[in-house]
Amino acid sequence: MEQLVAAGTQFMREVNSAAILRRLRAETSMSVSALAKSVGLSRQAVTRALNALVEEGIAEFGPLDRDSSRAGRPAQLVRFRAEAGHVLGLSISPQDLRVAVADLAGTVTATGATQLGAAPGGEQVVETLLSAVDRALSSAGLAAGDLWFASVGTPGIVDPAAGIIKLIPSMPGLTGDILPRRLREALGCPIYLDNDVKLATQGERWRDAERRGDSLVMLHWGERVGAGIVLNGELYRGASNDAGDVGFLDLFADLFADRAGAGHSESRHPQGLGPFEDRVGGAEIVRQATAAAERAGDDTFLARIEAAGDRAFEAVLDAVADGSPAALEAIDVVARRFAKGIAVIRAILNPRLVVIGGPLARCGERLLAALRRHLSGEPLDQPALEVSALQEDAVVHGALLHSLDEIERTRFGLVRGGRHEGRQPTR
Repeated sequence: MEQLVAAGTQFMREVNSAAILRRLRAETSMSVSALAKSVGLSRQAVTRALNALVEEGIAEFGPLDRDSSRAGRPAQLVRFRAEAGHVLGLSISPQDLRVAVADLAGTVTATGATQLGAAPGGEQVVETLLSAVDRALSSAGLAAGDLWFASVGTPGIVDPAAGIIKLIPSMPGLTGDILPRRLREALGCPIYLDNDVKLATQGERWRDAERRGDSLVMLHWGERVGAGIVLNGELYRGASNDAGDVGFLDLFADLFADRAGAGHSESRHPQGLGPFEDRVGGAEIVRQATAAAERAGDDTFLARIEAAGDRAFEAVLDAVADGSPAALEAIDVVARRFAKGIAVIRAILNPRLVVIGGPLARCGERLLAALRRHLSGEPLDQPALEVSALQEDAVVHGALLHSLDEIERTRFGLVRGGRHEGRQPTR
């Protein structure tokens, strides 16, 4: 990557420091001479910039490189202090809360997951989230004051610029600014709020180099369904930041007309579900699995679903992994419907790759095989299908990435777009 340097005044020092910092962050440590050669500056200019970075606490001079085989005076080593600050990534869903803490190099230092009860209120979710954050920080030996930035992903339609949730049918108590406001008060750092699927898409691309291509769609599939769309290498948000709300597609109006009289009206969907997610989401998967078990006389599986209560969806997904015939039959039914949604996405966007994320990613190859089978009759060539590498942790990794991007922009003066070259994170 071509380094950006400048000559003259304070601007010169800022731009050159940014170029030095970006290069330094890509290595464990470097000699001052090697750093100067890499960024195309004099050793004196690099030393002046490094002294300023050391004073800020984000760089550190190390011991002389006495192991070097070169002749002459041992080289002075310098390193980026990734431990100088930390960022927070948060994921909120109706089922659970996930937390991840990372240093300035993107290395995760603490994680946590907390299950939520049925239909939690907004205040309850916030208090549970703050407790989960406290536990994660404590396990990493940190306090709230050590955080430089925090990002959080939630379901629904989010306005990141205003920092509000405009619509969140599955968790209506979080509508508005309650979440970022309370987090800001508790943590004392900048807070960014965004749609969970969009953050998950970014997290998936960040942690998996093979998915940094210019054309992919990530489909979050669980109780709800949404898509993150990447076009020409950039996340596409749409005019009002809700591009990818495929859960509101209605592809089965005629097919399911006979269900309206059974309390499954086309105009009314439970918990604000859209028509598509009503046909393929968690509640429908449980319904299909129960019906399949009843037809097969599988009383053991029926008892397992009943005993699971509010976590019946997870019980069915576990049964898929166990190879339960009734659970596999349910997955095949919804996969046939879900394939219709993929076919629509393919016809409009023609992505190279579709990644299945969220809870259904746990079904792995069994799910992909069913989807491929049901897509095989489509007239257009279909995209490659894969399951998420991060699965339900994709959102928190995307949140960490956004937090690091903001630090690069606001505190390090690094331009967006260099993050993959400048940071090679570890999980």
